[in-house]
Amino acid sequence: MTQYELVATAAMGLESLVADEIRELGYKPRTENGKVYFQGDERAIARANMWCRVADRIRIVVGQFKATTFDQLFEGVKALPWEQYMPVDATFPVQGKSVKSKLFSVPDCQAITKKAVAERMKQAYHRLGFLEETGPLYKLEVSILKDVATLTIDTSGVGLHKRGYRGEQGGAPLKETLAAALVRLTRWTPDRPFVDPFCGSGTIPIEAAMIGQNLAPGYNRNFLCEEWPFMKKDVWDIVEEEVEDVANYDIPLDITGSDVDGRMIRIAKDNALEAGFPDDIIQWKQRDVADLTVEGLNGVLVGNPPYGERLGEVEEAEEHARLLGNIMYHHPSWSVYILTSLENFEDVYGRKATKKRKLFNGFIRTDYYQYWGKKM
Repeated sequence: MTQYELVATAAMGLESLVADEIRELGYKPRTENGKVYFQGDERAIARANMWCRVADRIRIVVGQFKATTFDQLFEGVKALPWEQYMPVDATFPVQGKSVKSKLFSVPDCQAITKKAVAERMKQAYHRLGFLEETGPLYKLEVSILKDVATLTIDTSGVGLHKRGYRGEQGGAPLKETLAAALVRLTRWTPDRPFVDPFCGSGTIPIEAAMIGQNLAPGYNRNFLCEEWPFMKKDVWDIVEEEVEDVANYDIPLDITGSDVDGRMIRIAKDNALEAGFPDDIIQWKQRDVADLTVEGLNGVLVGNPPYGERLGEVEEAEEHARLLGNIMYHHPSWSVYILTSLENFEDVYGRKATKKRKLFNGFIRTDYYQYWGKKM
């Protein structure tokens, strides 16, 4: 099989988790801001798409070069071996971005890249005139950072956070990739209780259940590269067989999601069923955080409570934190992990966090407060 330079993109602050995922798949990661590079064949492309819980996308790196003029960009793109990736009838739209570079006009960079790729394809396939672009879709990206152009092809299509199980959602949904990251950061294991007291549409408990049963997050969706000629069906057959072989559907789980809004609980139940988790796998309860009860020892609580943007909402968010702190004070063996934008969270919760990690929930800067329990 052919070896490819691949890159898994990630939200800022989550690169180390994505690197861990790539390492667990058996590949050697190299981390940069928002990116984790690794090398692998067609099976690596399929496995990374199928198994990465935290990465946003898996891309093929076609080439990288310095470009400070449009001529340099055109010639650099044209010199790359596009015919090794795309058939003559490929449909190849071009997206672009430019940061701190002389070539700052993104529309111009996209147009020049498109023209250069077309010229290379026509030469390679001995075609005259226009390329028809009636074949499989290849989403190209030209990204220019500090005058260095990187050309990639997206293998995922729809972002990897789209697992395929979430139908309805609340007003401020948490991406599945970030929810999985929150669970992974706890190092929770399925022999311990797990609670989310602000579950909303159920994303955090569902991602925990998928981790607990060792289910591939991509098992219920399709990927753009499945339509490509060089991604043969037998590659996907092998990867899907691996997914089935390692899944542990029978492992007992103690996972609870609760929310004060009964409508969100109904949505969470529907989403869980779509993901393959009936009520005997994940328990759903309508309750206010003031009525929260936890049972057992050495459990993990993960929450993404409403942040509050206006004064009344901020006061409500602070009250949630105060109540949670009072309740969990009586369960010292439990570890508590809360994602919030409240800058005074530790003060109202009543304790300094064992560790605090800066994360972005969309464009909102948040902190992930971690309170490690004392094992009993």
